Amino acid sequence: MLGIRVLLYFGFVAVLPALCHPHTICTLIQRTAMCNSLRLSSVPSNLPQHIEELFLNQNIILKLQTGCLSGYSSLRMLSCANCFLNAVDGQVFSNSPLIENLNFADNELHKEHNQFAQSLSSLTRLRILDISGNGLTEDMVSELLQNLTSLEYLDLSRNVLLRLDEYTFRDLHQLKELNLENNVLFEIDAAFDHLKKLRRLNLAFNSLPCLVKFEMTQLVVLNASHNLIEWFITNQDITETFDLETLDLSDNRLLYFPFLPTYNRIKTLLLPNNHIGFYSHLSQNSSLNWTNSVEFYNLGGNASNVTAELWRDDLQGDISSVQLLDISVNQVRYFPQGFLQKMPHLYWLRMRSNCLESLNLTGEELPVTVYELDVSNNRLAELHADSSSISELNNLTHLNLSLNNIQKLPPRVFTTFPSLSIVDFSYNTVGLCHPTELSNSNSSACAVWTNLSTLKQLHIAGCNLNKIPPLTFNGTPLTYLDLSNNPDLHIGQGCLSGLSGTLQHLGLSNTGLQDFNFSPFKQLRFLNISKNSISVLPISLMTLNLKLLDLRDNMLSTIKPEHATVLAKQVQIVYIEGNNFNCCQLEWYRTFEKSKNLHVADHLEVTCVDLHQQRLKAGLFNSVLCGGRSTDESIFWYILLFSSVGVSMVGVSIIYFLTFRPRLLPRVIKKKCWKPTTY
Repeated sequence: MLGIRVLLYFGFVAVLPALCHPHTICTLIQRTAMCNSLRLSSVPSNLPQHIEELFLNQNIILKLQTGCLSGYSSLRMLSCANCFLNAVDGQVFSNSPLIENLNFADNELHKEHNQFAQSLSSLTRLRILDISGNGLTEDMVSELLQNLTSLEYLDLSRNVLLRLDEYTFRDLHQLKELNLENNVLFEIDAAFDHLKKLRRLNLAFNSLPCLVKFEMTQLVVLNASHNLIEWFITNQDITETFDLETLDLSDNRLLYFPFLPTYNRIKTLLLPNNHIGFYSHLSQNSSLNWTNSVEFYNLGGNASNVTAELWRDDLQGDISSVQLLDISVNQVRYFPQGFLQKMPHLYWLRMRSNCLESLNLTGEELPVTVYELDVSNNRLAELHADSSSISELNNLTHLNLSLNNIQKLPPRVFTTFPSLSIVDFSYNTVGLCHPTELSNSNSSACAVWTNLSTLKQLHIAGCNLNKIPPLTFNGTPLTYLDLSNNPDLHIGQGCLSGLSGTLQHLGLSNTGLQDFNFSPFKQLRFLNISKNSISVLPISLMTLNLKLLDLRDNMLSTIKPEHATVLAKQVQIVYIEGNNFNCCQLEWYRTFEKSKNLHVADHLEVTCVDLHQQRLKAGLFNSVLCGGRSTDESIFWYILLFSSVGVSMVGVSIIYFLTFRPRLLPRVIKKKCWKPTTY
């Protein structure tokens, strides 16, 4: 790798412009010099002396030598990211004492870190330092950060830090934000205890096994996602209120809901992609003989042992301020009694891909503040709702119940939410009710979608629908309707009539559609009729001003030229692959290709079938191969015709000479070819 970089360096230096040229090649904007990607091998010396910001990113500056910045005493910001930089002289900043911001990301400063540390020690005003991606170890970092007492922002991401202790950041008393993302950290031993002003800490993409005795009360944002964390335990002895507002523990190995601070201000709690569950039901089964508590030892030299009663579901700490709870892709089978009610300010509850078996859509079960509820891909078989308390959820706007096994529900359950705007009910086994044919039963195998004045988007794909009763969507001003993946669906001409004035997006993919009159839907902009049995393009499509038309995987063999002309003017994006197009009837494709308005998004995948039943790329097919069946005139046939005529005329001439003037030809040959000999 070093050899390659050296070759690159000498290759670039050979074509460098002369730096002594009186006119700089950098771009100057007020007091900022932009010298990025100019193949520079050193800092330009001919820039204005008053510049305060100098950008040298993506050059080939292997070393910053003493004196290279001597002319820029007003410099406050220097950026040398991705410059192959491996050395910085100890006195390089001696004439630039005002520097506050250094960006040396993606270099090789681990090679000469001692000199680099010496150079940093002279920057008494340095507030921002980015040395990410430099191959630094914890020992190197500890040396580099000595005496940087003014530092407020530090980026150490993408290095090779393994372990942090109390000496690593010992002098950074003003530090407010620290980024340690993408290292190899597996242990943190009191490294942050004295960072009393630290507000944002990023530990993502490391190898931390746990976070215990957490007591950073001043922290506002903690990102510990993508680690190996099995336990998050706060020091429960601290009675002070934690300032923590965002806690990201996603993509770890958490077994239990995190043990949060007794008093906190957490608004965003992100826990997706873990193994979280609630286990109080196990303690009630006496035959299992489970222990009720577990003790944690060796939590650090100054940490006392921690005892937790595992089967108690009320140990999650204070969750009263949580506004967003994402616990998707875990193993939650149920919520403990009153768990959700402990979050009176909850707006977003995301429970995708868990093991929920029942759900009660009432104000007694859910906080009345809930705005978005996602319980898709669970094990729900029946939806419960109490009509007397369901109307209390007047803030619920987004509801996702897709990918469950719901077969029964209160038929008018969706009509009682006064603010419901988006519903995804796809891939459940519930039909569409005719509003006049409902029984008095509290549960039904169909749902009512009539007179929902606030509903704008409805997804009911893959629900085994076979018909849409008349007036199904009467009084519901849908702009988005997805009926895809209902292969036995019969769509009558009048069943969607109530949506003709509002519908903008219609999904009818894989519905067995052969023909349909789309002309009443003048507002339609996105239409998906892919994976059907359409052999002739519906004429009614010519009346629409579509932005997107999806015709993939149908039975089209061609498109009439006049229809192609109309579509090329009115449609913006079209998908057409997966049809059995005739290679000898591709006039429509050439029209699409020439259009400046229409974009064929999958033009590289569009194929056609030739005379020999071979499938070829439509864009590469030559119409000459169609023979007489092609409507295009080809110059090839004219060339062949004239060649045949020319050969025939030559033959006739030869026969004429041999027959009627036999002596003329030998005389001509003799004149041209006869030569005297030496006889």
